[in-house]
Amino acid sequence: MIVKPKKHLGQHFLNDEMIAQQIADALTLEGYKDVLEIGPGMGVLTKYILKKPITTYAIEIDPESVEYLQANFLNLAPRIIQENVLKYDFSSVFGTRPFAIIGNFPYNISTQIVFKTLENRDQVPEFAGMFQKEVAQRICEKEGSKVYGILSVLVQAFYEAEYLFTVPPSVFVPPPKVESGVLRLTRKADYSLPCDEKLFFRVVKSAFQQRRKTLRNSLKTYNLSDNLKANTIFDKRPEQLSVQAFIELTLAIETDQQPI
Repeated sequence: MIVKPKKHLGQHFLNDEMIAQQIADALTLEGYKDVLEIGPGMGVLTKYILKKPITTYAIEIDPESVEYLQANFLNLAPRIIQENVLKYDFSSVFGTRPFAIIGNFPYNISTQIVFKTLENRDQVPEFAGMFQKEVAQRICEKEGSKVYGILSVLVQAFYEAEYLFTVPPSVFVPPPKVESGVLRLTRKADYSLPCDEKLFFRVVKSAFQQRRKTLRNSLKTYNLSDNLKANTIFDKRPEQLSVQAFIELTLAIETDQQPI
């Protein structure tokens, strides 16, 4: 049985064993005993993860792929979850246990998978996988770059982000029209922010939604005091601010909005 890649699911099956091994080896195995593979397809990456001294789970929405995996990976079969990962409650399998996430992620939902990981950051100490190259680069980019944005800041507030290597289109079936990039996220030892985390998310998103404007203009809806707006940070555009600067900005807004 061969599973045909489905365009509506964004499936591009990796068929290079060496690259599959390299992605699996991106896992450090530190701080967890379980790993969840997202979108295993026909299991080219799965078989290398299964060689690791950890318990592997897999989540796959495609019934045909699930059938293939159950027939070809008998030891994994009880831990294959046929669900949409974006709607799935991880605690139903892992409870409060930590687990890593890995995968050759479908391009069409890859950024949503990152946001889902951020929502579950208390349980996910490590994340490794393949994205469209420009998305992987954006996640790992530092301030001062045109591709530095919402994903860069929100991910790097909680994780150390490393761009590991580039993957050509030729190693996939069907070949995508772009290159891919593999990255690893390692949760910071202290990943709690000293500011209101919900406000931090809102400030970052508000700033980059109008990224060509200065912060004084893009954050107008926060009704900030003239005293705070006089701060020179508001003369800057969002891509000029480091993660730490965004945290300090959020703290200043939080203080400014508190009733006297």
